[in-house]
Amino acid sequence: MTRAPHRNSRRQRFLRQAPSRLAAGSVLALFVLFFALPVLWLLLAATKTDQQLVNDNPLSFGSLGALKANWDALTGFQDDAILQWLGNSALYAVVSLVITLCVSIPAGYALAMTEFPGRRTLLISTLVVMLMPSATLVVPLFLEVNAAHLIGTMWSIVLPYSFYPFGVYLTYIYFSTAIPRDLLAAARMDGCSEFGVFRHIALPLATPVVALVGFFSFVANWTNYFLPYVMLPDSSQMPIQVGVGSLLSNVPQFNPTAGSLAIERPELALATLVAISPVLIIFLFAQRFLVSGMLAGATKE
Repeated sequence: MTRAPHRNSRRQRFLRQAPSRLAAGSVLALFVLFFALPVLWLLLAATKTDQQLVNDNPLSFGSLGALKANWDALTGFQDDAILQWLGNSALYAVVSLVITLCVSIPAGYALAMTEFPGRRTLLISTLVVMLMPSATLVVPLFLEVNAAHLIGTMWSIVLPYSFYPFGVYLTYIYFSTAIPRDLLAAARMDGCSEFGVFRHIALPLATPVVALVGFFSFVANWTNYFLPYVMLPDSSQMPIQVGVGSLLSNVPQFNPTAGSLAIERPELALATLVAISPVLIIFLFAQRFLVSGMLAGATKE
């Protein structure tokens, strides 16, 4: 007797929510098509010859033989230049990441846990610089690096990469909201120095935000194009993003003046996959820490 009204109420609730669910599902499906189809096309394009890419179904698989041929042609471009570009990107990104973590985490802790003259001004300045598009800073950075006679060296890339105000602000927010101040005060009362409090108490608790800052910094460094394009005149020093741009200029369909070192479109697609694969791999292995870092500080007891 009581089940029928309950079943009817569930059916009525479902019917009321059906239009909103249908709309939400349609939007999600549209986003999946918009973002997933280009990635799927890119993956499949690397397995085809140039003729297959033009004439075959865009979402059809080519062959493993074509994939190997594209890889051989890609690595043969300028004597394994793409491998050198990958090594350059890894060097610039990793060295910059180490410096960023060594600077951003203590700076965020100091801004969150200490009071000093000019602290508010420094916070506002950090926020303003963080919100500025990175391209607007390229010319001032070029003038500074040129004045220091570092143009064309590794440090012309590493030092600007290491300047990461977003990491400082993110760390400041984390230490301000997620670390109990009573715990740090108890450590100071036990005779622990401020550096000891940071090293033995605050830093172990800040693992999620360290992973978050590290990931964002690595991605920003790895995907940066404009800065190394301006700072590095020698092609042997290029990171992979600038290298892919160089490959693009050697595709005859995009640049009719491409010379004898021509690159086919499937090889360019494969180069693009190679360029983004390190970021995807790191994300897959670090996503647990990234999620905990994003949620850290969301609640405060």
